Amino acid sequence: MNPFPWKDAMRFGLGVLRLSPEAFWKMTPRELASAWGAVMGERSGPLDRRGLENLMEHFPDGQ
Repeated sequence: MNPFPWKDAMRFGLGVLRLSPEAFWKMTPRELASAWGAVMGERSGPLDRRGLENLMEHFPDGQ
């Protein structure tokens, strides 16, 4: 079993969804996955480098 991808989850929840830390940590992994599906489309596996670059292009820092 793979460990939960906390780094990716935190980047998405805090960076893309712009949740407060309190709201992020109150979410369940299932709720976060549902939000991911609504924004990015359903995930079939872990985020790869190309997926991260695509995410960074669509949601750049500092805007």
